[in-house]
Amino acid sequence: MNVYPLQGLSAPSLAEQYRLGDAGTRRLFGAHPFERADWLQRAEALDRLADRRADRKSLAAALREYQAQLAPHERVLQSIADLEREDTLAIVGGQQAGLFGGALLIVYKALTVIQSAKHAERLLGRRVVPVFWIAGEDHDFDEANHVYVEANHVFAGEADGESVRIRLNRPEGPRQAVSRTPLSAADWESAVGALARALPDTEFKPELLRQITAQLADAPSLTLAFARLLSDWFGKDGLVLLDSDDPALRRLERPLFREMIERSDGISAAIAEGEERVKALGYPLQAESSPEIANLFLHLERGRTLLYRRDGGFQDRRGEVAFTRDELLQWTAEKPETFSNNALTRPLMQEYLLPVLATVLGPSEIAYWGVLGPSFDLLGLQMPLLVPRQSFTYLEPAVGKLLAKYGMTAEELMARGDARKAEWLSAQDRWDLEAKFASAREAFERLYAPILETVSAVQPGLDRLGERNRDKILEQMAYLEQQTASALAKRHEDALRQWDRMLGSLRPQGKPQERVLGGIHFLNRYGPGWLDALREVDYDVTGGHRLLEG
Repeated sequence: MNVYPLQGLSAPSLAEQYRLGDAGTRRLFGAHPFERADWLQRAEALDRLADRRADRKSLAAALREYQAQLAPHERVLQSIADLEREDTLAIVGGQQAGLFGGALLIVYKALTVIQSAKHAERLLGRRVVPVFWIAGEDHDFDEANHVYVEANHVFAGEADGESVRIRLNRPEGPRQAVSRTPLSAADWESAVGALARALPDTEFKPELLRQITAQLADAPSLTLAFARLLSDWFGKDGLVLLDSDDPALRRLERPLFREMIERSDGISAAIAEGEERVKALGYPLQAESSPEIANLFLHLERGRTLLYRRDGGFQDRRGEVAFTRDELLQWTAEKPETFSNNALTRPLMQEYLLPVLATVLGPSEIAYWGVLGPSFDLLGLQMPLLVPRQSFTYLEPAVGKLLAKYGMTAEELMARGDARKAEWLSAQDRWDLEAKFASAREAFERLYAPILETVSAVQPGLDRLGERNRDKILEQMAYLEQQTASALAKRHEDALRQWDRMLGSLRPQGKPQERVLGGIHFLNRYGPGWLDALREVDYDVTGGHRLLEG
């Protein structure tokens, strides 16, 4: 693939300033992946803090148990065996599950984890394993239950580039973790059928659908189905998958859950301190914390429930369920699978569970992590290196030809495509319709003004009737203008469809491509060789947005 940097498309956010190495922003995190010395120092710190982490042999056993559900590649099993050794480190990145693999950014994150592990091995001369952390404990099913592909008529040359959502309905009942939400064979059959109808017919489609259907034979949870697909795509890279809601991992996490309960006040105060540091640099917070929130959830029959500190104990938001500190501490011993982290304590648990040399994060995640420095310090942990996720826009060959036809770059279309489309259509108007209608409206209102004055003099009150009459005439003129514009667009229907094709590919729904279109769309279009080509793209440790062509 040809790779080109894309400039001017990223806002000057906390994540972008960190990626570029801004000194003030870097102080929030203590290190930067561009500095080789920071990788070395982090590895040394992990060796010193080995006794603050979960037992490696128990961790390896839990990971093997989970992989057994995925038909793991032999290189994944080797990664786990390596992780069992005290000198092996890990690069970790994660995401909530996504239907049929989810959006492209998940593919890019997994690849960044794999590439970062290889990069770290070269720097340190020691084994570094790639690990993908699936946030199966999250309960927002609607964030995970869909994927977008371009409609199947797109490649027949008839479409406008519209993206189509394939959706898996959530079963009735309390909002449990995605990993705990049961799905039926009928649920999966409906979703696969919708995908089959939406995907364009290609030489790769039959095998892709066969593969997916085989993975769904036992009606797995959405998280497990997602893990199986990622295992198939990235197993040969040695990518180890884990589910944050795995009961075997929960048993290993007991000590840190106890500490989080015992030091809940301190963690909240540390998060508040971190928020003040972020605000002092002039950045907005992703979501401001509440001093009452305990930053822990419980999995109850009523659903996944956020805990608040009240009256010396812990309650849900409405005070309908309540627990003493001692009751929760006892639960950590007796039923640790009841507990769940939130977005601000999950990084702490990740640090306790794994020897995390670096973690791969998207822009929003980096902003979240910006407040966590004091929390790591409080628990005697150290923040890992933060590696920005690789970010790409893929330029399909057919779309590249259309860009050349209209004399545009992908960068220009992504920055102001709707405006350029409107300008192009306006340039096709050899009659200068907009100016003629504007002139006619102006002339009519000028000629009509004396009439309003006259009828008002003849009889008070007639001016209101005259105004209504004037407005009706202007409304009819506007209607005629609209119909004329539609007729002009009709004359250029094929060209406008091509504009929509370009916009729908590079900026679907007006958003970054990687946040909308699913990786499965491109695998269906170009086959597994497309993933192999992505693997060969040069690694950039500081991320950045790049265009892929070819």
